[in-house]
Amino acid sequence: MSKREAEGCVQKTADSARDHDSNGNSPMLASFKVFQRELDTKHDKHERLVKISRDITIESKRTIFLLHRVTSLPNVEDILKDADVKLDGVRQKIGQIAEELTGEDIYQFHRAFSAGIQEYVEAVSFQHYIRHRALISLEEINARLVYLKTEKPEATDVDDPLAQGAQVLTFHVTPADYLLGVADLTGELMRMCIGSVGNGDIDTPFQLSQFLRQIHDGFSLIGNTGPYEVSKKLHTLKQSLGKVEDACYTLRVRGSEIPKHMLADVFSSRNTLIDPEDGVV
Repeated sequence: MSKREAEGCVQKTADSARDHDSNGNSPMLASFKVFQRELDTKHDKHERLVKISRDITIESKRTIFLLHRVTSLPNVEDILKDADVKLDGVRQKIGQIAEELTGEDIYQFHRAFSAGIQEYVEAVSFQHYIRHRALISLEEINARLVYLKTEKPEATDVDDPLAQGAQVLTFHVTPADYLLGVADLTGELMRMCIGSVGNGDIDTPFQLSQFLRQIHDGFSLIGNTGPYEVSKKLHTLKQSLGKVEDACYTLRVRGSEIPKHMLADVFSSRNTLIDPEDGVV
C-alpha cells in the first residue's frame, strides 16, 4: 500500500468516527452527557441551597436584633413570642434544605448552607438563654427540626399524617455548626451586657460574665482538636469575655458612686472604638 493510500484510509476512518459521534451513538459521548446532567443537577441544587441559606441568615439576624430589645423594653415575654414566630419561619426554611438533601450526602453540599445554620443556632441559643438563662443543647436544636412532607395535602379525613402518605424529614445540625453558632452567641451576650449597663441593670452583667466563663472553659477543653473555624473564633470569644468582665469590674468598683443613668457613659469611655461586626471594642 502506498503512502497516499494509507493516508486516505486513515482519513476515511476519522471521517467515519466523526460521523459516528455526530449521530450521538458514541458510548464515550453518551457517558459524558450523563456526567453533564449529574453535574448540572448538583450545581442547581447547590445554588438553591445557597439562596435558602441566605434567607435563613437574614431572618436569623432579624430575630437577634429583635431579641436585643429585651434590655430596653419591659414586656420581655412579648418579644420572646415574636421571636418564636420568626424562628418558626426560619425552621420552615431549614425544612426546605432537608427536602433538598433527601437521598444526598450532606457533606457534598455542607458549605452551601453552613453559614445560615450557624446563624440560626446563634439566634435560637440567644433566645433560649434569655428565657432560661442556660445554653441550649444540640439535641434540643435537632429535636425541633423534624418535618412531615405530605404527598396528598387534600386528604384530611385521616388523623394520622403518615397514613396519608406523608414523609418524615429530619435535619441534623452538625456538631461543628453548633459550636460555631455558640461561639458567635458570645458576641451577642457581650452586646446584651452593654445594653443592660446602659439601662442601669447591674445584675445581668454578672450573670453573663459567669455564663461566658463557662462557655470559654468548655471551648478551652476542645483545644486544637476541634474544627479550624472554632479555634479562630476562640480569640473573639476571649475578647467578648474580657469586655464583659471589664463592665463587671467597673460596676463593682465604681458602681456605687455613679448614678445608674451614667453607667453606660462611663463604660463607653473605656471602650471608644466601634467594630461593625463585634460592637464595642
